[in-house]
Amino acid sequence: MKKRILISLAALFVALGVSSQTQVNVKVAEGILAGTDSSGVKIFKGVPFAAPPVGNLRWREPQPVACWQGVRDATKFGPNPMQERIFGDMNFGTKEMSEDCLYLNIWTPAKTMKEKLPVLIYFNGGGLIAGSGSEPRYAGQALARKGVIAVTANYREGIFGFFSLRELSKESGAGSGNYGLMDQAAAIRWVKANIEAFGGDPQRITIAGESAGSVSVSALMASPMSKGLFAQAIGSSGSILGLRPVPTLKEAEDEGRKIMARAGCRNLKELRAMPAEELMKKVHYSNMPTPCVDGRFFTEQPATTFDEGRQAHVPLLLGGNNQEMTMFVKTVDEAKAMARQAFGADADSIFPLYGIQTDADLQGRPGIDLASDLFLDFSTWRWGYIHALTGQQPVYRYRYCHPRPAMAVKGKVAGLAGGVQDASDAQPAVPRAKGAVHSADIEYAMGTLPTNRVYDWQPEDYWVSDQFINYYANFIKTGNPNGLGLVEWPQTNGEAVEPILQLDVNSFVSRDAKREQRNKTILRLVCNGK
Repeated sequence: MKKRILISLAALFVALGVSSQTQVNVKVAEGILAGTDSSGVKIFKGVPFAAPPVGNLRWREPQPVACWQGVRDATKFGPNPMQERIFGDMNFGTKEMSEDCLYLNIWTPAKTMKEKLPVLIYFNGGGLIAGSGSEPRYAGQALARKGVIAVTANYREGIFGFFSLRELSKESGAGSGNYGLMDQAAAIRWVKANIEAFGGDPQRITIAGESAGSVSVSALMASPMSKGLFAQAIGSSGSILGLRPVPTLKEAEDEGRKIMARAGCRNLKELRAMPAEELMKKVHYSNMPTPCVDGRFFTEQPATTFDEGRQAHVPLLLGGNNQEMTMFVKTVDEAKAMARQAFGADADSIFPLYGIQTDADLQGRPGIDLASDLFLDFSTWRWGYIHALTGQQPVYRYRYCHPRPAMAVKGKVAGLAGGVQDASDAQPAVPRAKGAVHSADIEYAMGTLPTNRVYDWQPEDYWVSDQFINYYANFIKTGNPNGLGLVEWPQTNGEAVEPILQLDVNSFVSRDAKREQRNKTILRLVCNGK
């Protein structure tokens, strides 16, 4: 009797679609994939979009993926890119890590391949040295339920993704470096060629990312290697248009020579022969690697590309958080010294624009503004400002303001730049943020709050998330984020002070003349310093 009841209940759950999962097959150019249908959202994980970049393919442009025989299992994430454990807020859908990491994941609500649904391809943050498309906070179920096909894609990071050497340049017949960015372009090409099989429209692809992923989106807009591959772009917290020019190929090659010495190798052959784990630990990238003007992915300074209007002319939605970085120096003299590192003697002219007069100001809004601009806030603004002038397409700017709630997990404290760390760590905890810290927006924008169990999410958090994901979904579908029930979000319009959506529980549009003045002053200094 009990057995019959259990069987009947199971049948009822299946009929109702409650957590039901069934196998579903899709044919792509290389063969047949077997994914799962999870309550109406079809999920395909670990789909290869390029050949494994191992052996002699280490530090080479991504190569086409080989065809396979039979049905390929697509129910598990592919390995994460090679990386060290750096950011405490990163959790992965797989524990496996490998140099063989060029896989993507697809969430589609399409019932047939004829639906022509819009597509989002999301590139993870992590300073170009960490992160993965398998992170639960990037999962595409919520967007899929909004009628969008969501894709996450891995790319090579750290030494494997960003490394230049004269020998590599000679081998390619062009330049070297930017392999991680080339991987991203290859992922978009694969999606464009195959997404119809998943019910998607190859002409309606939006690329998006946060932090290093946002830097990547701006880079893809500037690159001839990704020309014509996407229709729209979304960036959150960062761009390639920073305070300094992108290094030249020679500068990157010279740095590569130093890295090779650090690895204890004499030539390229020895570098390629070294096991991935050993190589990663010997070179130990602790700072964000820098793309370079390699002659292939970038044929000129990205800033020049945008200034001259040669970037992808696509609608752009971008913004950042209102507390991207907290000032980590204690005195005004220390802050001025830090500003001089960025602006040289010109720092004296820009410092008054922040309103920093006392040491106490450094821990308030003035200090947050300076630290955030030096970190990446200015680069985000510059991207949107220049694209609005030269891109011939709408630009929508936002500022995300909603703080995370208190932590629900004991023994955890806030870390730098939005991270989370153990209370027992030697690194001191960061004070409770008054605003939205770096990376705090991801789960809200992607509708993935429940995947992050560190925080005690409240009804207001879900309300903010619903607004954010609806703006995202509308933009992905139409190139315009506005829609029913949302605060009207105007595009930039050439005014001296541009409208910015302040995204919070009670969202509103504002114009910040002081911020615009500060950023335009920095831009003049940066351009004069070229």
